[in-house]
Amino acid sequence: MTKIFGLSGSLRENSYNTALLRAAATVAPKGVEVDISTIRGVPLYDGDLEVSEGVPAEVESLKERLVSANGLLLVTPEYNNGIPGAFKNAIDWMSRPPADISKVFKGRPVAIMGASPGGFGTILAQNHWLPVLRTLGMRPWFEGRLMVSRAGSVFDEEGNLTDDALRERLQDFVAGFASFVQGHDRTT
Repeated sequence: MTKIFGLSGSLRENSYNTALLRAAATVAPKGVEVDISTIRGVPLYDGDLEVSEGVPAEVESLKERLVSANGLLLVTPEYNNGIPGAFKNAIDWMSRPPADISKVFKGRPVAIMGASPGGFGTILAQNHWLPVLRTLGMRPWFEGRLMVSRAGSVFDEEGNLTDDALRERLQDFVAGFASFVQGHDRTT
């Protein structure tokens, strides 16, 4: 079984990105599991808090789920043409302490997708993630790109994907990333 840890970078309960991640789990190929999570509950990074209380339980849980997965799927909103601060903050927390970076991130396959109510999808946020992924030593999958524009028109009020063409693109994206994950052993 190939396990992909999917992390939505939105705090909103009715987030298009979380809905996109849920849809990705439903179209995953046989033998692939997408473990869904969000950044909800992750506090702002504070070095003093880390020293006095350690890494918060919410962050430790995310790290454990990622360590048990074969790959990471980041599902990013785009705010003001970039990475949402809360999402970057969660990844920053997950890199603490620095000795854990190798165990959590190094060599791990990663893909990025995202949904936006605007007309350009999440192209700029996806591009802004690349230096972060490089710094953490991850293996980005560059063969596929999924940016959902005008997300309000492809999800219903309950967050169900209603667009068949997008469902097919999403299915191809998840299958392609799963194949990439299966071909990349982190120990090599």
